[in-house]
Amino acid sequence: MNQRRQFLGAAALGAVATSSLALASPHALRGPALLTVSGLIGRGNRGPLDPVRDQMMVKQKISFDRAHAFDFAALTALPAMTIKPTLEYDAKPHTLKGPLLLDVLKVCGVKPTGTTMLFVRAVDGYAAQVSAADAASYRFIVATHLDGQPMGLGGLGPLWVVYDADRFPDVVVKPLPARFAACPWASYHIDVKEG
Repeated sequence: MNQRRQFLGAAALGAVATSSLALASPHALRGPALLTVSGLIGRGNRGPLDPVRDQMMVKQKISFDRAHAFDFAALTALPAMTIKPTLEYDAKPHTLKGPLLLDVLKVCGVKPTGTTMLFVRAVDGYAAQVSAADAASYRFIVATHLDGQPMGLGGLGPLWVVYDADRFPDVVVKPLPARFAACPWASYHIDVKEG
């Protein structure tokens, strides 16, 4: 029995050391990068665009000297918001959950001004421009979950930069497909610029 306690005690210390290392290095990825933020960011947690590993970005003419990459665990570790917009695909409300877009940018060291623009790109090349002011006032999120399930590639995910269009009178008057023009599903890259 005493040997078992020593083993459990050593295992617990190992777990604490492992979690301390994770806390000491909060930007280390534990899985594949799902979102890359570049442009006017802080230090970042990855280097420049790699022409071999970043093929989709190269083909979409994205370039950067440094960036901040997020895996699923890093995004879901941030405080999450839940929204319930009516989606254009079936004209029914659906529950979307994920961190606020501005909270994600804050992790990257972004300090938005009145002229900060966000260029959000999807895996199919579709891109939308959103001002940081609109991201704040419309409370855009980086959705990781749809109706309680993680979103997969081939659907709307794995990430969707989106907002609750039903909550805003200036948006809800638009035809349903027009409400989400600034919301690329399968979002994977955000370029932060001024002006």
